[in-house]
Amino acid sequence: MRSNPSLSIGSLFQLVGSPPTSPLKSLCLAFLLILTVAGCASVPLTEGGTLTSYSNLGAPKGKLSKKRIFVDGQALAVAKTARIVPTTFVFSAASRVKSAADRSLVSNALDRALCVALSDKYQMVSAGQPADVTIRSVVTDIVPTNKAMAGVSTVVTVGSSFVLPSSVPVSVPRLPFGLGGLAVEAEAVDSGGVQRAAMVWARGANSIQDNPRFSEVGDAYSLASKFGSDFSKMLITGKEPKLLDLSMPSKQRIRSWFGGKPKYAACDTFGRMPGLMGAVAAKYGAPPEWTDKTPKPLAAN
Repeated sequence: MRSNPSLSIGSLFQLVGSPPTSPLKSLCLAFLLILTVAGCASVPLTEGGTLTSYSNLGAPKGKLSKKRIFVDGQALAVAKTARIVPTTFVFSAASRVKSAADRSLVSNALDRALCVALSDKYQMVSAGQPADVTIRSVVTDIVPTNKAMAGVSTVVTVGSSFVLPSSVPVSVPRLPFGLGGLAVEAEAVDSGGVQRAAMVWARGANSIQDNPRFSEVGDAYSLASKFGSDFSKMLITGKEPKLLDLSMPSKQRIRSWFGGKPKYAACDTFGRMPGLMGAVAAKYGAPPEWTDKTPKPLAAN
């Protein structure tokens, strides 16, 4: 899964015969580079020491998203209400991202994804209210995105749409250098503090699925939502999430994705999703804060 940065552009030129002399040849070289060294950032499973217990967790699984999980499906089946404690960072992870605003973008995206998805099964209540299950998530590691390489990748990816003939329905994937990553651990505990589900999770961005964004947390931001999706599926179904989920999203999730009002007011604590504007911004490499504003704190009563 690691890329191979030792491969030089000069050696690639030797493979294709000569340096590129046209935009189309340049594009072909970009494809060759990607096919030769494509991979993803490598992020190890990292325990942060914040879970109630690690003894329940199973063996590591997964290739793209690595995880260790525990789930008590029977206990979760009878739960009706849930609350989310805002995500925090272990010190070592927080110290890898200079800006507090950037860290807030990642944690907020994670909590929002969880809240919206869990609304399919649970009545979501605010953090200060009692609930059948309480979800706590902690970022245990971040691999920052290399902003310079993300900028170059955006130029190459977006530029391909202008270089390739209209009859060629492909675009250039992201250059597999400077990719970011994220590691998270989370658990759901019942009203008595007993652990009912837990997950230690790690994933690196890859050149095919993750758009480059000009931000130190560009990849961690998108991966936070992927974690939210994985963990919420486990809490909803009471079992290990499937590798491939072909089910249609609920109406409330579609409405939330477009930036609409969430099903439960508690989810508004994490703001509205960026919707179409966010998708367009991501495609063109804009930093996430351009379309995803951290929600203002609630006024004190």
